Amino acid sequence: MTTDEIQTSARSEHLRAVLYNRVPEITLVFWVIKILSTTTGETAADFLNDALGLGLAVTSWIMAGMLAVVLVAQFATRRYNPPAYWTVVVLISIVGTLITDNLTDELGVSLWVSTGVFLALLAATFVVWFARERTLSIHTVFTRRREAFYWVAILFTFALGTAAGDLISETIGLGYLVSTILFAVLIAAVAVAWRVFHVNAVACFWVAYVLTRPLGASVGDLLSQPTDDGGMGLGTTSTSVLFLAVIVALVASLSVQIRRQRAEAEGRVGSIVLAGAADAA
Repeated sequence: MTTDEIQTSARSEHLRAVLYNRVPEITLVFWVIKILSTTTGETAADFLNDALGLGLAVTSWIMAGMLAVVLVAQFATRRYNPPAYWTVVVLISIVGTLITDNLTDELGVSLWVSTGVFLALLAATFVVWFARERTLSIHTVFTRRREAFYWVAILFTFALGTAAGDLISETIGLGYLVSTILFAVLIAAVAVAWRVFHVNAVACFWVAYVLTRPLGASVGDLLSQPTDDGGMGLGTTSTSVLFLAVIVALVASLSVQIRRQRAEAEGRVGSIVLAGAADAA
């Protein structure tokens, strides 16, 4: 394959992803919103459970019901819709946190056990996903079946990240600040592995995605928890509201950007079709 053919293929894949993919492209803004969402998931779950006094069970049922509703709305979309997609991410972050909290606080499951179980479930999801679709790339989530695999994997990454984050910061006792630094360094190492050493991009993406959950949880705890417990004492309410406001602003900006990109992509597709018709004539 020549260089021109490779470039043409890459442009075609990009156009297809912009026009038809059901999940976002991986950009810096994607990672920023993802980390903000994980932080919100940690603080919002604590806010509903403790500050509002709903209790773990009631909070879990409410959040699970809301997640089911927004997932139905997400699957009803024809392609990536930033408000619908990121609403699912925020809610699935909360639900993933609550799953781990229920196992730990209500059922007494060790964080070592829950971390291992969620790691196994995530690995099993990837195995089945690859066996059925022959790819784990999020750049080719064009069908609802692939999207279903995607969301199952996302749920397990949040539950796994919560368990692993709590294991590191609380059970092992590194504390919120050290845990935040640790997970940030690990994510940076994954980025270097991908960029410098050309480690498989799909593998690096999913490893980084898992690591952003404990990073976000550690940041959320660092900001919201009392100073006596190693936090900054901002409280779960202030932290949740602040991060949600930033998420809403970024998603609104993304929506405008996506509309512009799709208009440009549709224009390019139209030009290609016209050129092909002219050549045929």
